[in-house]
Amino acid sequence: MKLHPSNNTGQKTFTAHGEGYVAVNGERFTRPILVSAGQVQRDWGAQDLATLTPLHFEQILSLAPEVVIFGTGTRQHFPPVQLYRSLIDAGISVEFMDTPAACRTYNILVAEDRKVIAAVLL
Repeated sequence: MKLHPSNNTGQKTFTAHGEGYVAVNGERFTRPILVSAGQVQRDWGAQDLATLTPLHFEQILSLAPEVVIFGTGTRQHFPPVQLYRSLIDAGISVEFMDTPAACRTYNILVAEDRKVIAAVLL
């Protein structure tokens, strides 16, 4: 599905998503990524929900977001809270949703100039 482009030029936004991929500013990704308004991190190291560790969430914490939108693939899933406890303890809002919903929600928050990170699993 194609998403409408943002009016915020220069910001990283999701422009499409589909079976096994997401696109950020037209660039297609088929592996898990972290996306902020200023960058796409391809080296996050996450593979899937089952292999997430607290270290994956520490990497997100190091980016100092206000909100983390976590796309969990084709369905909404919730990892054990102890994995992302560091985000909660830092007062960072964390939302888990299916990846298409995460892409849309992230784009809205970026357009509002919120300090948001999208952590996307496919």
